[in-house]
Amino acid sequence: MAEWIYFIHPPRADFAATMTDEERAAWGLHFERLQRLLADGVLILAGPTLGETNTGVAVFEAPDEAAARRIMEEDPAIAGGFATGELREFRVSLLRGRP
Repeated sequence: MAEWIYFIHPPRADFAATMTDEERAAWGLHFERLQRLLADGVLILAGPTLGETNTGVAVFEAPDEAAARRIMEEDPAIAGGFATGELREFRVSLLRGRP
């Protein structure tokens, strides 16, 4: 199974500190979806960068680019227009607890 990473770019640098109620709801759905992907064994890790610019990252497994792109584009934050996504093929070279 191939590994992929997508970067989640919110609409402004200080997004985490300035979210509207509508944005907060969409990002809540985003988080719930990531939890489901984790429980399903698809997601390897996810989280935001901290500081003035908040960019999210999600590392996951998918069989091919089309499937990976679908996972990224179905993210509620991206599908709802609250963020843009950037997909790249990725290789986890070192991971604690994984040979």
